[in-house]
This record gives sequence, structure tokens and C-alpha cells, in this order.
Amino acid sequence: MTTRPPRRGGPSGGNGRPDGRPGRKPPFGANRARTGPRTSAHDAAERAARARGDDSSERSPWIPAAAPEPREPRKPKPKPEPVAPPPGPSKREQRAEASATLASGVQTLMVEADEAGMRIDRFLTARFPQLPFTRVQSIVRKGELRVDGKRAKPNDRLEPGMSVRVPPLRLDQPNDRPRSAARDSDDATFLRSLILYEDAEMMVLNKPFGLAVQGGSGTVRHVDGLLESLIGPDGQKPRLVHRLDKDTAGCLIIAKTRLAASTLAKSFRSRNARKIYWALCAGVPRVKQGRVSTYLAKDEPTDADARMRIAKHGDEGATHALTYYATVDHVAQKLSWLSFKPVTGRTHQLRAHAAHIGHPIVGDPKYFSVENWELPGGIQNRLHLLARRIVIPHPRTGKPVDVSAPLPQHMQQSWNLLGFDAGRYDPVVDAPED
Repeated sequence: MTTRPPRRGGPSGGNGRPDGRPGRKPPFGANRARTGPRTSAHDAAERAARARGDDSSERSPWIPAAAPEPREPRKPKPKPEPVAPPPGPSKREQRAEASATLASGVQTLMVEADEAGMRIDRFLTARFPQLPFTRVQSIVRKGELRVDGKRAKPNDRLEPGMSVRVPPLRLDQPNDRPRSAARDSDDATFLRSLILYEDAEMMVLNKPFGLAVQGGSGTVRHVDGLLESLIGPDGQKPRLVHRLDKDTAGCLIIAKTRLAASTLAKSFRSRNARKIYWALCAGVPRVKQGRVSTYLAKDEPTDADARMRIAKHGDEGATHALTYYATVDHVAQKLSWLSFKPVTGRTHQLRAHAAHIGHPIVGDPKYFSVENWELPGGIQNRLHLLARRIVIPHPRTGKPVDVSAPLPQHMQQSWNLLGFDAGRYDPVVDAPED
């Protein structure tokens, strides 16, 4: 007879009850002997509270602690006061310093990006405004100026990065006396009275008869000098874009920034600027509308304001000149109102071409040579030439800027005397652009 082994849990059965009846199991580990203290979450919380200095007997670690007393907001550290940089030299001081440096010896100048496309003589005039323009032309003509090591011509154009070697210059002694504020105010008021058009980039002046555009021998008052009174807060002086003869009245474009000056100058070079001039001429052309195409050269190459002569292709200093003209009105066979559209822009071009076709401009001291011709009564012996109208792309937007100048006083007097209507249609408008 086989005997069964006793059940686990002792004689009372596996349920742990002495009577052997079924019942609940004891909890896990109830019969396991304790071997030492056990760490509970409660114990850990108490130790953490003691470490913080809290009284653990007063609150349970499971109850959130009371919100700490609000702390004073941290004040931001005061920012250090910005230290203003030491004031640098003004534009005028920079030019004076550059002039003084250059006068002491040879110097090489680098062409900046905003000087791209400038003629070499204009570049030198812009860098050294106190240098007479006649002296600039003399330096270039004599080959004293070098661009990238090569001899430069007056009409050479510059590009950024080119080096311009300039010889020592004989500059006018700087005037230590500061400019008069009253004089600047008067000059600025005078220039503003001449404005026909103005915006942030450019302006068009109605240059009066007898006012030179640039200084020269014996010329003290001129547009370029008057522009000193319009120097802005940034130190930039308005710049000339093109020139008119001293006795030619009418539209003169001025750039307010270097970038505008460069862009407008390119418009003139690319013939995107359309110009119309009015003149009172001796006699009446047989061909009412025509084209004059010649070569022009100076009689005296060393004279900046010398008379221009008709030259041949290949002659030294000869450049091509092209002009369209139209007869707007006339009086008998004595006087005619001619309108000119120059395609090129040579010195004295219209005056020389008018004389070339046999109808010089009234009041012209250089080119009027009609024999036995008397000035009609009531007409002043002044150059009757007006830069009547100019149309040029705006340097920023590219949209055309179209400006017209009124007749100067002496021409208006002649128009009234001869019965010319300034509002009459001008046929030269339809002439070709090239």
C-alpha cells in the first residue's frame, strides 16, 4: 500500500486554515521572515523633508507643499549706454585732406562702384572739386594721367577697380574762413527758385543766361559752386550730369547721389536722353527740315572754350557730330525760329552746325559771321539759344522724366516782337533719334 505524501502547507492543508476548509490565500510575503528595515516612499519623503528643513510631522509628503512666498522679480541688468563713435571727418574735410595729400606727390586712386562709367575728366573733378576744370583738361590732354598704366583720353570711361595715377597738382589754396551761413542760405534759395523738376534722386534746373555751369579762369560764380549750399545731412553734394554753355539757358540735370549721377550719365552716353533746343537764327533755311552730320575739332586744342571748326574724318581731335533741325516759324527772309535735336553732344555743336548751314544763331559772339547783317531793333545782342526740353529715363524707376523750360527774358522779348507763338507745334519732335 502506497502512502501519499503530505500536502504542502502542513497538515492543515494548503489553505492555511486548521480546519482544512477553503479560504483566502495569505498575502504575498506574509510568511516571509523580515530581514531588516525596508525603505518605503514615505521614508524617502521624510528624509527629503528633513534635508530641506521642513517639519515632516506636520504634513504628508503626498500633499503638495504650500506655494513658496513670492520672490521679488529680478530686475534686469541695466544696459550700458551706447558709446558714440568718435566723429569722423566730414566729406568736405575728406576732400581737403585728399587734395593736400595729392598736392604733395603722385597718388593712385581706385575707381569705386558708384563711379562706374564716369569720364576720366569728370572723375578727377568730382574727387578734387577745387581743381579748375581747365587744369583737369590740361592734365589729361598732356598725358599726365594714367589709367591702369595707360595714357588716358578726356572721354575715356572708367570702370570699378581701375587704378588712376594722378600727378602732383597745383591746387588753389583752401580758404580757412568757414562758409557763411547767410551766403549758403541765399545760394540755396536761388537754386531752388530755378527748379523745374525734383525728386529724391534728381532735379532739373532752369539755368539762366550768363550763369556758368562750372568754374574756370576768372569764373567765380557757377552752378557747381552754388551746389555746395545743397549738401545734405549725409554729406553728399548734388552733382552735374551734363553741361550747358554759359550763355545757353534752359534744362540742366543735377543728380542728388553718386548712383543717380552714374545712371544718368549712362543714359546720355547711350543716347537714351532726348534733347530739344530752340534758337533764333539769321536767315531762313531753304530746306525746312534737315540733318547736319560733320566732324568737329577745336581751333586751339589747349583752350577749353575754343571755337570749334568743321574737320575731316581722321583729323587730330576730330569727333563726329550729328544734329537734326526743323524750321518752326520765320519772319520774311530775315529771321527764323529753328528747333534742333542733337544726337551727339559735342562742345558748341549746335552753334557750329547752325553756322555751318549758313544760319548762325543770333547773338553768338563766336560763330556769327554774316556780312552786312544788322540786328533788328528791339532784339538784344545775346545768344538766342534755349535748352527747351529734355526727356530722360529716371535713374531709379526707368520711367521717362519729361521737362520743358520757358523762354528766357531776352528770347521771350524777341518772340513777342516777331509774333512767334511758343505753343506752336515743333516738327523736330518727329525727327529720328539716331
